Amino acid sequence: MAAANGSGGGKGFEVPKVEVRFTKLFINGHFADAVSGRTFETRDPRTGEIIANIAEGDKADVDLAVKAAREAFDNGPWPRMTGYERGRILHKFADLIDQHIEELAMLDTVDAGKLFLVGKVRDIPGAAHLLRYYAGAADKIHGETLKMAQRMHGYTLKEPVGVVGHIVPWNYPSTMFFFKVSPALAAGCTVVVKPAEQTPLSALFYAHLAREAGVPDGVLNVVPGFGPTAGAALAAHMDVDKLSFTGSTEVGRLVMKAAAESNLKSVSLELGGKSPIVVFDDADLDMAVNLVNFATYTNKGEICVAGTRIYVQEGIYDAFVKKAAELAKKSVVGDPFNPRVNQGPQVDKDQYEKVLKYIDIGKREGATLVTGGKPCGDKGYYIEPTIFTDVKDDMSIAQDEIFGPVMALMKFKTVEEVIQKANNTRYGLAAGIVTKNIDIANTVSRSIRAGAIWINCYFAFDPDAPFGGYKMSGFGKDMGMDGLEKYLQTKTVVTPLYNTPWL
Repeated sequence: MAAANGSGGGKGFEVPKVEVRFTKLFINGHFADAVSGRTFETRDPRTGEIIANIAEGDKADVDLAVKAAREAFDNGPWPRMTGYERGRILHKFADLIDQHIEELAMLDTVDAGKLFLVGKVRDIPGAAHLLRYYAGAADKIHGETLKMAQRMHGYTLKEPVGVVGHIVPWNYPSTMFFFKVSPALAAGCTVVVKPAEQTPLSALFYAHLAREAGVPDGVLNVVPGFGPTAGAALAAHMDVDKLSFTGSTEVGRLVMKAAAESNLKSVSLELGGKSPIVVFDDADLDMAVNLVNFATYTNKGEICVAGTRIYVQEGIYDAFVKKAAELAKKSVVGDPFNPRVNQGPQVDKDQYEKVLKYIDIGKREGATLVTGGKPCGDKGYYIEPTIFTDVKDDMSIAQDEIFGPVMALMKFKTVEEVIQKANNTRYGLAAGIVTKNIDIANTVSRSIRAGAIWINCYFAFDPDAPFGGYKMSGFGKDMGMDGLEKYLQTKTVVTPLYNTPWL
């Protein structure tokens, strides 16, 4: 496969000049330095070089942001607007995103190593699409009229939950920002966002655009910082009514503990995954190989639903391994600004070293390295697309979320066997099934314990399709009307009825 750092895709492409316009905290409608005056570095994973120094928020800054959000919720116009009025502002917010697609995609490329072309075509337009979906839902929030058993008139109200803390991961900075912020704002909540310290740039730009769109001061606050300081302060804050976290299962435990030990705030968690893809003998082989390649290596494997446990039925297993290895070897690893590149760098040095460590563990535990497994390029955090065979279900590379371009291939015989294997994980985020047999598809999709099942497709996300996990992949849904519901609480209102002709 081709080398990294631009040579991988050949020459003839231009790296755009990236201007970082926003590096300070955004609190109560204004950009400001951290109370401490401290900053931290955000680095370009293509080279390891510093992009910018970002204001480092900690507990004092979180306190200020939550205070602003509390005031905006308790006394400001946002939750008191009609849903239609909120929706109009959110539509304008989405229009401004559309006007800055290229600049936002550049920021996610230099900050997270994401493919620039994919950012322009999918990530940033997808963020605007999701925002518009919830803008359209903002005036469709309603309760129910109750048929009481007594002479009472009862109804329910759906009210915004209040101040929401959002802790956003680094792998999809724009997508995950709007997974969380869009429904919360549509519901009438006010929010404090703690973006990942690896990827704060686009979140600060979105704060600027929200202000330009007319989102009132204090409604959207962005506090970059580190998990043990800013994130912990947000999770434990007594004036935060709800917390939504996406990240590792280990940190998810800490978030739940902090919520329980503070004000028992509501928590939703989207955590790790180790998603299986099951390929049956009747599958179209080329389609299956391409789908699995896409499922494993998209975003350099840095995606919670990556299909990394690949179960292939014995009748096509050998042919599948051969074609999968050939396809992986053709992958171009290099500068994510190069339109011919398939895979950019891992997000930072820590993640790069973690992936390489798991590749070494796979070899030491007895799996067979078929292709890849090495760093590539002379700088930056690039790793070859990697395939292991002879993988056992209890190996670390089959059980642990690696979050990198590593595929574990395993053979199976029967439907019953593969259902047991697919469920042999502490996670339950997603799964894929590749078959032409509708009966097999129905049986397996209902038997795998995961929150999303994709049949003859993968990454089939849609604003109307709820997404979230089973087991240790967390609880609570993003997207769809389920994603809006978690930022609402139900109030029951009852009044007596006197001299009414009917109940």
